[in-house]
Amino acid sequence: MQIEGPRQRGHVLLVAGDAAVRRRAVQVAPSANLAALGVVPVAGLLNSDAPGDTTYLDGVRDPNTVLTRLRTAAATPGPLFVYLSGRLTVDRRAHRLHLALAGTTSASVRWTALPWDWLGGELRDRPPGLTTLLLDLVADRAAWPLLQEYGGPPETPTADVYGVVRPPGSVGGGNTVSSYTRHWIDQLHSNPTRPDHLRLHALAVGAAALPPGSLVLPTARALGTRPRPVGPPAAGAHATGPAQGFPVPDPEPSRAADVPVPERDPRAHIHALATSGRHPEAADLARAWEQHVLRTRGSTSDEALEWLEIRADLARMADDFPLATRLWITAGRTRLARQPADAPEVRAAATGALHCWTRLKDPDTATRAGLELLDLLRTLPHPNPDHLRLAEQRMELLNRAPSPTAAGG
Repeated sequence: MQIEGPRQRGHVLLVAGDAAVRRRAVQVAPSANLAALGVVPVAGLLNSDAPGDTTYLDGVRDPNTVLTRLRTAAATPGPLFVYLSGRLTVDRRAHRLHLALAGTTSASVRWTALPWDWLGGELRDRPPGLTTLLLDLVADRAAWPLLQEYGGPPETPTADVYGVVRPPGSVGGGNTVSSYTRHWIDQLHSNPTRPDHLRLHALAVGAAALPPGSLVLPTARALGTRPRPVGPPAAGAHATGPAQGFPVPDPEPSRAADVPVPERDPRAHIHALATSGRHPEAADLARAWEQHVLRTRGSTSDEALEWLEIRADLARMADDFPLATRLWITAGRTRLARQPADAPEVRAAATGALHCWTRLKDPDTATRAGLELLDLLRTLPHPNPDHLRLAEQRMELLNRAPSPTAAGG
C-alpha cells in the first residue's frame, strides 16, 4: 500500500555481505545485486513519493560500521527500506546467526560478521508500517540446520520482512544478479502501477525458480499476523480449467484465517496455504491458475512454465515426490528448448528433479523416472558431477535389485 501522510524523509540502506561460494561456484553475488538495485529509483524501493537518501555498504569488513549505518537509517522519520544480500552463518561459541561480511571465516564470525539480533535491536523502536526488510541470502552448512529448526531467521516484529534464503549447495547464477532480486526488479519495472511489497515479493518468488527447500519469507505464521489487504478477488476467479475442472475460489474468511488474500496474483496466498499444511487447497488453486494462464497466455508463455514449476514445488512440499519429479523433469526439458543449457533456471529444474527423485520409494517408479532424469542431466553441458554420480549410482542399484514381481514369482 502506498505510504500516505506527511512527506517525511525516507532512507534506503543496501548491504552486500560476503559472497556465498561452494566449490568455486558462486551461489549469490551480493555486489551484483547491489549494483542492480542501485539504479532503481528511491521512490520505487520505498514505495513512497517521500524524498529519501541511499546508503551503499559493499565490501565492508567491520560489523560496527554496518551497525552505525543501520542505526542512522533506523532513526529516519519516514519510510525505510533495508536490503541484505550474502551468506548466513553462525558463530561456533554462542551459535548465533550472523550475516557474513567480506573476509568472514568460520573461525572469525564473532568479530567479522553482523549478528542478526543487532538488526532487530536497531529496528524495534520504529513505528509499524514504515520499515521493509528485503533479503536475498544463502545459508551455509552451519546456519542451515538452525534456520530449519526455527523456520527462518529471528523475526523483526516492527518490519515487514520479505525474501528468500537458499540452502547450502544450491545452484547459483555466478557473478550475476541472483534470480530473486532480478525478478523483483523486473516486476517493479514491468507493472504500470507499483505493486505493494507483498505482491511484488510473490511475483518474484513465482518467477525465480528457487532451489528445492528454499525458505520463503514471510512464513505462513508471519503472514497470519498481518492485516488482510482489502481489494477485489483474485483475477480469474470462477474460471474453470477445461481439463482438471478446479474453480478458483473467491476469498472466504473462514478458509483464509491466517492467510492473506492477494489483490490479483495468488502466489503468496498459495504459498501460505502450502506452508500451513493445506496442500490440497494449494495444489487445486495452482492447477486452476495454470489452466487460466494456458488459456490467456498460451502453452509456450513464460508464465505457463512458471506455473509448472510452482506446481512442482508444491508437490515437493506435500511429499508427493512422484508428481514433483515428473513436473521438474518436464520443466527442465521445456527450459532446455527455450534457454541455453547452462542457464541457472535449467540447472535449478534439474536439481529439483534430482532432489525429488531420490525420495522415491517404489523401485519401479524410481527406475522409470531415473531414465528420464539421467537423460536430462546428461544434456547439460557441464553437469554437476555430484548430481550425475548420485543418479548413476542409484540407477545401478535399482537395476541390480530384483523386481517385486520376480521376487514373488
